[in-house]
Amino acid sequence: MSLFAKIWRTPAVTEAVGQDPEAQVAVVARQIGERARKLFGRSLHIVEVDAGSCNGCELEISALGNPYYDMERFGLHFVASPRHADCLLVTGPVTRNMAEPLKRTYDATPDPKIVIAIGDCAINCGVFKDSYAVVGGVDKVIPVNVFVPGCPPEPVDILRGILSALDRLPRK
Repeated sequence: MSLFAKIWRTPAVTEAVGQDPEAQVAVVARQIGERARKLFGRSLHIVEVDAGSCNGCELEISALGNPYYDMERFGLHFVASPRHADCLLVTGPVTRNMAEPLKRTYDATPDPKIVIAIGDCAINCGVFKDSYAVVGGVDKVIPVNVFVPGCPPEPVDILRGILSALDRLPRK
């Protein structure tokens, strides 16, 4: 059979019609901004902590700041110090060398604290499970509010995790 005949007999294949991914991101990010302003009276300040990951999750978290997602326009800001943060995004399995710094980072974050474990490694150590260098998942070291599965999770899933964590905080 010739390639042309095969192409001629193949029906049109398209993706299912659904909500535009960009619109989903805008809706979730707008909800996060509104809830953060109600809870904190200002925008949400986030610190990302790499506890020993392969950097796949960090790439997806940093994508939140690119022009496509542009989380800054919705009031989500990355800050350098945990003393200025409302939310910790923790990635990777917690290595032996990062267990104590992670505890200190958690202790330095003011109340109410939001901790979100991002990715399969932060939840169950992923491919690093049973390594001599790994203590365990994030919840073995500090309390976790929300787990976002994936290897790595998509940025919109990370935003949904942040929204879920905000919904679990007590209202003022």
